[in-house]
Amino acid sequence: MFRNIFKQQNAPDYTLLGIIFALLLVGAVMVYSSSYVWADYKYGDSFFYLKRQLLFTGVGIAAMFFIMAIPYGTWQKYAKPILLSCFGLLLLVLIPGIGLERGGAQSWIGIGAFSIQPSEFMKLGLIIYLSVYLASHQKYITSFKKGFFPSLLLVFTAFGLIMLQPDLGTGIVLVLSCMVLLFIAGAKISHFFGLASIGIVGFLLLIISAPYRINRITAFLNPWEDPQHTGFQIIQSLYALGPGGLMGVGLGDSIQKYFYLPEPQNDFIFAILGEELGFIGGTIVIGLFGLLFWRGTKIALAAPDPFGRFLALGIVSMLTIQVMINISVVIGLIPVTGITLPFLSYGGSSLTLTLCSVGILLNVSRYSTL
Repeated sequence: MFRNIFKQQNAPDYTLLGIIFALLLVGAVMVYSSSYVWADYKYGDSFFYLKRQLLFTGVGIAAMFFIMAIPYGTWQKYAKPILLSCFGLLLLVLIPGIGLERGGAQSWIGIGAFSIQPSEFMKLGLIIYLSVYLASHQKYITSFKKGFFPSLLLVFTAFGLIMLQPDLGTGIVLVLSCMVLLFIAGAKISHFFGLASIGIVGFLLLIISAPYRINRITAFLNPWEDPQHTGFQIIQSLYALGPGGLMGVGLGDSIQKYFYLPEPQNDFIFAILGEELGFIGGTIVIGLFGLLFWRGTKIALAAPDPFGRFLALGIVSMLTIQVMINISVVIGLIPVTGITLPFLSYGGSSLTLTLCSVGILLNVSRYSTL
């Protein structure tokens, strides 16, 4: 049966491919527009971030097309070595002298002039492995002992290692993506309620254990209480979105990128987009992400086997959850978590791994009965 499924490949989903390229184009334009002031001040080169972003995009697109040509069943065969490698990287990044610290988190490993973020690899690696596990153990998923608990143990081991960095934003995306897969696989609602109760207690302990997390919560509830410190980032984000209005102040004409909003090309790039392109521009970008979710879900539901369905749904869930969290932070709906906006934010390993994930999704589309 395995051979029959992968005997004939169709053309990839060109609609999904078009959506991805549209988002990458918007991302390149906005990375330059949001960063050229800071890049010129810091590096004497206003194109510094754009050139690196185009390099990452080129590498990511090449990887996407390469992976798109690999039958997705291949990942089923190598799921365990991939997962073990991801765990190895998460342990490696914690070793002093190997892991690089940025913004208070030791989340990167330096490779020459560039760096990789192992937690990004873990998100995809865990989705691949969990898809394999659920495809072969779905009949046990309603059993807490035989199906649900082994999955949880794996997910929260990865989450625990990510929290040692610490990187709460990436950890939340990983956990929520995996919970979506367990729900789709048919896990009992009562198990999720029990997990939610434990999760709330654990989340409170995480907040209490680190003062900066408490500051983020208080800044979210009332950022104007401490506008120069804990509330500074979200206030500047709202100051960017407010003047944008319906049509925006014009591409390239943002005020907040002039050293008001810290490193606007990263997590808060949507704020600059909203300022320059307005409500209409922001709505178009959100619409593109909505189309990505719709198309990815169609591909998943039309996949020829359970592994393909779980794999595609896991990737779509990961991307969608990350988009929802990032935009919610920018508009002040939830506390700052420090995660990028897929395809738009400046970044190396994040953008490359995202495009690799899309490459897998595109390959699933080559066997889906759309």
